[in-house]
Amino acid sequence: MRSTMLSRAVRLATLAAVAAPTTVFAGGFSLNEQSASAMGTANAGAAANPENATTVMFNPAGMSQLKGTNLSFGAAVLDIDAEAKRSSIKTTDALGNPGAYTANGGDIADPAVMPNLYLTHELNDSIDVGFGIHAPYGLAADYDNDFAGRYMADKTELTVLSFTPSIAVNNGKGLSMGVGVNIMYGEGRLSRFQDVRGAAMLAGLTPQEANALAEKYPDTYSDVEGDDVAVNFRVGFLYELSEATQVGLSFQTATELELEGDLEISQFPGEALGMSGPQTLSEDARVPLEIPENVTVGVRHKLNPEITLLAGATYSRWGRFEELDVFSKEGDSGAISGVLKRTGDDPITHITEKWQNTWQFNVGGIWQATPEWAFKAGYAWDESPVDQYVTARIPSEDRHWLTLGTQWKDNQNGWTVDAAVGTLIFADDAKVDDREYYHQQPNVQKSKSSYQAEYELSAWSASLQISKAF
Repeated sequence: MRSTMLSRAVRLATLAAVAAPTTVFAGGFSLNEQSASAMGTANAGAAANPENATTVMFNPAGMSQLKGTNLSFGAAVLDIDAEAKRSSIKTTDALGNPGAYTANGGDIADPAVMPNLYLTHELNDSIDVGFGIHAPYGLAADYDNDFAGRYMADKTELTVLSFTPSIAVNNGKGLSMGVGVNIMYGEGRLSRFQDVRGAAMLAGLTPQEANALAEKYPDTYSDVEGDDVAVNFRVGFLYELSEATQVGLSFQTATELELEGDLEISQFPGEALGMSGPQTLSEDARVPLEIPENVTVGVRHKLNPEITLLAGATYSRWGRFEELDVFSKEGDSGAISGVLKRTGDDPITHITEKWQNTWQFNVGGIWQATPEWAFKAGYAWDESPVDQYVTARIPSEDRHWLTLGTQWKDNQNGWTVDAAVGTLIFADDAKVDDREYYHQQPNVQKSKSSYQAEYELSAWSASLQISKAF
């Protein structure tokens, strides 16, 4: 991993959240906690409701409805619980024997903070520009060392920071169009303990010798890290059907992060290489990661000056994410590739994902109780992209998102404060069935290793945002 000022900024500005709840908040490994004002209504109708500068992220066309210069900044706190049920755990090693480890890995998430910053400026009656810094994607899980599924997963981390310059134009007749460029810096890490029985069998050892080697080297550890910069675009439209009703449409293009860095295997048994004692093997590696396109539609309707109704839907093409693979950058000459007898275009390690495309539906409302105070509520149903291949790295289930929010506005000085809280209710426990598959035949098991468990998932969040109109 390159150590840069940018990577340090990413660590500070993005969410260290567990794998399941990042799929909880927005599907896949995208994040929904980008704005307290939108979170109060579960992001319902956000593409059609440009309350402040956060419209840079939801729909850049919304900047055309903001006057002068607008600044919004804030942060969300997420507290997530994800833990395997001890009674549900079943494991086997690479030889098909019952696993020696039985612990559930503990609660694999820590509370975390995700900040954001947005700015818009009206150049003239027809053109507005804006800029945002936010974390659109994130993923993290960390199991205890005695975790029963330690040969499938230990640490899983993805942090992405997006810099989003945007521009909007309007025709003065109720139609606006906006374009934003997402310049994303991402870094990731995948680690796990290595069951040396597999390498021992490749080296020609007997099952008895392989078991003996595994007992001697219980902490062989595989760790890959990498980073990359990728670019995609968001195009948005906003149309005022009437004084009371407007609709918004926002489309984000797909892209790919090619996370490049190093793969290291420590405490590798030298006996499998004709040597003695533990060895450390390393190889330049890359991990491709698909970022899907999505389309969002939103509607805002003002029943009267006090009541506003919001609704929206988002379709995300998570079906692009078919595998999570680690590839060599050194070809067949790499130290690890040689030990694992990897050749050609085969990855060093392969995880079958085969996600499905998803929908999110949300509804919400705003009650403007007084000129200064407004109260919000929202509900979202979020479909999980994880279908048949539910892994220990990304356990997931469909979920219901309930939110409440409030807004205080100083109409004379232009200051606005938004606060929101939300809770997640899961449709069911996440049922993990993690196995090793061939890259060429993603439905065929490569070894007898397996990890099965049911996960209890829960989460809540709180968000605060300050906005200023100049």
